[in-house]
Amino acid sequence: MAKKSIPITQARSELSRLPEEFTSDDMRDAVAITRRGKPVLAVLPWDLYDGLVETLEILGDEGLMACLRQSIKEMEREDLLPWDEVKGEL
Repeated sequence: MAKKSIPITQARSELSRLPEEFTSDDMRDAVAITRRGKPVLAVLPWDLYDGLVETLEILGDEGLMACLRQSIKEMEREDLLPWDEVKGEL
């Protein structure tokens, strides 16, 4: 959920200043743009958007998700290869 929200009329005048706000440490989240008090748009830093898109691509890849699930099961069973063995194969 966005930590900050601004009305759409205010967003029009402040749009060019939003990138500077996203560079501050306390503003790494989306900004909700509201119309009549209800959220209608989200403006977010590019790295957050990029991460969300990448996550959706991973979640949408059935083969990759199956591999990930298998890896998690192996970790939970502690069915892991020793680091030296893996390092030697690289």
